[in-house]
Amino acid sequence: MLLNTKDILLTAQKEQYGVAAFNVYSLETLQAVIRVAEAENHPVIIALGERYFDMVDVEGFAALTKVLAGKSTVPIALHLDHAYQKESIIRAIDCGFTSVMYDGSKYDLEKNISYTKEIVKIAHMAGVSVEAEIGSVARGAFSDEEDGDGTLTDPQDAKKFVEETGVDFLAAAIGTVHGMYTGEPNINLALLEEIQQSVSIPLVLHGGSGTPEHVMKQAVEKGICKVNVNTEVSMATTSYLKQVLKEEETMHLSDVMAGMQQAIEPVIAKFIQVLKK
Repeated sequence: MLLNTKDILLTAQKEQYGVAAFNVYSLETLQAVIRVAEAENHPVIIALGERYFDMVDVEGFAALTKVLAGKSTVPIALHLDHAYQKESIIRAIDCGFTSVMYDGSKYDLEKNISYTKEIVKIAHMAGVSVEAEIGSVARGAFSDEEDGDGTLTDPQDAKKFVEETGVDFLAAAIGTVHGMYTGEPNINLALLEEIQQSVSIPLVLHGGSGTPEHVMKQAVEKGICKVNVNTEVSMATTSYLKQVLKEEETMHLSDVMAGMQQAIEPVIAKFIQVLKK
């Protein structure tokens, strides 16, 4: 069933569990996420980043996701991840995304508040929830995200930002990275606790890939309701393709696609299981 992302996260916040938001970019990744969510009987968020708009037909993707979500037995949301352009956000709203993320983290606080406030007004008129970000998540290895400077979220800035923009959930920068860590993760859970005490809305952790499982569990205990996952799924997919094409000189595309979906399902299951209560 397709639900508003805010409704899914408010339930997660109340019952103290996390929901994984998987970036998908193909039929196989979409089917794998939904199949595992049903097997685990746990909600999931299907995410599509603005950076994939050139390779994925947004309207077609939304239509496909809504059909599959409608057949599903678990709550599923459709989320626009890391959007920088108002036009992209309006396009996603028009074709049925249930939430959008406006990323104004590159701006100073006042500009971020001003731009985010405008997006919130537009989205809320359509019944769509909004995620935003304060601070900046740095880019690790194997990531296709833009490079952030790694500035951590200031709890008082978070309080001001939420009060003035009316966002529905907030991405908190606490030391995770987009992609895989190149050294020992340095994740500030004490800071997360301060942020949780400063705001009442659900919090989001970007950079789930490579983050130690015990850290994710502790993060959920301290207010994280949504964890973004992309790179680990991508790496599992490309590893499978490298191996199968090395072993098989000729292989039908349908078999490759089926095998690819099976290869990523354990990665998806790992995150869902870690975030379940």
